[in-house]
Amino acid sequence: MSSNRINRINDEIQRELASQIRNLKDPRVAATGMVSITRVDTTNDLRYARIYVSVLDKAKEPEVLKGLKSASGFLRRELGHALQLRYTPELLFVGDDSIQHGAHILELLRKEEEKDAARGPRTEEEE
Repeated sequence: MSSNRINRINDEIQRELASQIRNLKDPRVAATGMVSITRVDTTNDLRYARIYVSVLDKAKEPEVLKGLKSASGFLRRELGHALQLRYTPELLFVGDDSIQHGAHILELLRKEEEKDAARGPRTEEEE
């Protein structure tokens, strides 16, 4: 199967699930605040889709993942109706810490810039 087709399916799954998650009534998901789907990886045979989820409050992430796992049957059924695929993949929800990792890297870079600024301007001999 074409990787381009898989990429389009991944994008559609991500868009549709993001919309559906906002409407979930499970308090583990609804009361958490911001829950984002950062990435979707679907297998070539469309049997499984790994859904990467980022939660603003990392302490609540395990509960959110439990809530999403509990709602996966409903989400899968709704996804099947929306996308009209021959086979709707099984949804596997995984925590994603890439946003926090990126923020950590930005903080490290900011500290290095502050150190450079504290040293003062460089002379031509130092460069």
